Amino acid sequence: MRIVRRSVTALILTAGSLGTAIPAAAQPATPTITQVLERPQADGFTSFVDNPAIVDPRPQSIESWSRLPDDRAIIVRFTSGTPECYGVHAEVQETADIVAVKLRQGTLPEAVNRACIAIGVFASLPVGLQAPLGNRAVVSIT
Repeated sequence: MRIVRRSVTALILTAGSLGTAIPAAAQPATPTITQVLERPQADGFTSFVDNPAIVDPRPQSIESWSRLPDDRAIIVRFTSGTPECYGVHAEVQETADIVAVKLRQGTLPEAVNRACIAIGVFASLPVGLQAPLGNRAVVSIT
């Protein structure tokens, strides 16, 4: 666990250094980094496709993750709105010890100004990795 903490600290410092030129009052809050539990693959999840064009993106926590046959990808699970109106985008930071996934949820561009039902769905998203997962910890950045 000590290795994970050092790597998480490095991720926080990297994220924090991006805002050093911004006045303290205008800087975004320090990100929350949470280790995510690995769970076996499960049925009943709505599959989402990564969409960097989502509108008004906001942090989305990851509830669990699973390995995929390709060791350079994982699947993350979360709760979302319906895929007809909402989309997600994942950014990944990797170290030797950690895979950090920053998941954002927002409105699909084609659903802006459209009425959407307010219902939650159990969702999943495959996330590609630069290097094989191996024994690295998976964390969520919100």
